[in-house]
Amino acid sequence: MSHPLRACVLAAVALGAGLLRAQSAADGTYLGFDRNQYPGDENLRALRRTFAYAGYWLNNPPGERGNSWIGKRATLRAAGYGFLVIFNGRLYQELKRNPQILGQADAQSAIASAQREGFPHATVIFLDIEEGGRMLAEQKAYIYAWVDGLAAGAYHAGVYCSGMPASEGRATIVTAEDIRANAQGRKIVYWVTNDACPPSPGCAFPEHPPRPSRSGVPFADLWQFAQSPRRKTFTSQCVANYDRDGNCYPPGVERAPHLHVDVDVNTSTAADPSRGR
Repeated sequence: MSHPLRACVLAAVALGAGLLRAQSAADGTYLGFDRNQYPGDENLRALRRTFAYAGYWLNNPPGERGNSWIGKRATLRAAGYGFLVIFNGRLYQELKRNPQILGQADAQSAIASAQREGFPHATVIFLDIEEGGRMLAEQKAYIYAWVDGLAAGAYHAGVYCSGMPASEGRATIVTAEDIRANAQGRKIVYWVTNDACPPSPGCAFPEHPPRPSRSGVPFADLWQFAQSPRRKTFTSQCVANYDRDGNCYPPGVERAPHLHVDVDVNTSTAADPSRGR
């Protein structure tokens, strides 16, 4: 006959072991995921065994007509997640007129959405910059106006951008370095993407996640090292780590035709990178 107290202790030990990947406190690094669609309440417990934090969109993600994350902050917080709060920024073609005014307006929109969702002041909101290479004058005007607008509203600004070298004639340019070099002392949190193998391990969920500086950007605070679907040009050396359909699926999440929870995978030096809890 099993003893109730012993059973509780064993259950607690098992839970603690399951969370080791999500909370690698010894190394000071933590895994997190982001995806355009909310994964569903039914998958949060399984995902939490691997991930410490989740990406949380404040407006429609790229290519989407709606935002399924709205209203889910309390549910995620109760499930033990930290947050990676994201605002989808504008593409260059939208910035040919009044980029500074658009940056200010989008900052106000991001703040209003963060407040509606219950994110406290000083939360870091990441501007999703989908285009890479050297930022053009209009893009820089937009980005820095957005950063300044968040600061004026008592929120902190971050950027999600490329951490990969892009060809520029005989030279190369890294978007994160370009933004930082022209920021004129602005305080910005940098979340970089680099899914090239190496340095990326591909679709992997290591117990001891790599530090963001391993991305190739020494000042990176977060590193997105795997994307779904994989980009064939950059992932040929770690193709075996991805599913046959090219996506990255975390362990322990049910696979069904209508429940394919593919993810992008991130590593951070904080379990709540946006300080949004």
